[in-house]
Amino acid sequence: MKRRFIPITYEKTSRGRPLSAITIRAAAGNPRRGWLTAGGRTVPVALGRSGIRANKREGDGGTPTGTFYPRKLWWRADRHPQPRTLLPVRAIAAEDAWCEDPSDRHYNRPVRLDRDRGGDRLRREDHLYDFIVEIDHNSSPRVAGRGSAVFLHLARDNFGPTAGCVSMTKSAMLHLLQRLGPDTRIVIG
Repeated sequence: MKRRFIPITYEKTSRGRPLSAITIRAAAGNPRRGWLTAGGRTVPVALGRSGIRANKREGDGGTPTGTFYPRKLWWRADRHPQPRTLLPVRAIAAEDAWCEDPSDRHYNRPVRLDRDRGGDRLRREDHLYDFIVEIDHNSSPRVAGRGSAVFLHLARDNFGPTAGCVSMTKSAMLHLLQRLGPDTRIVIG
């Protein structure tokens, strides 16, 4: 009996291709919680203590509404191996921070901490900033007082509200990072 060669075919999957968009919406009845939908998967997220806001201001606790793009992944190399992602990646150093002072010329940009400069320290004792996705909110042009340091990062155990970021579980973050690319639209609102 002659054996026939039957080629094995694999279903094409979207794995490895960047997502075109992710959406983030507030949960019904709780503006501090929400849902992130990406690639057919929906996961719970925590939002800013003031919910999603169209007119974001520095310190208002609101998550800004709009369409944004991811710029870079910052991660704690001392705690985790580098995750798979399509984004540029940078390990967080001890002196890395984010300028939140609207009067500073480095407002809403990464800075190095020193004696003369403060900021939101990126290397935290807790695990919230073990993975930070920097997005382009209020970046081009930067407008003083329109909000800074709006990231995607890890959630507190109780999914408590953020200061304006979008936070999620570590497993959801690692899954999202595999398909998040610089051209992925992040639609909030």
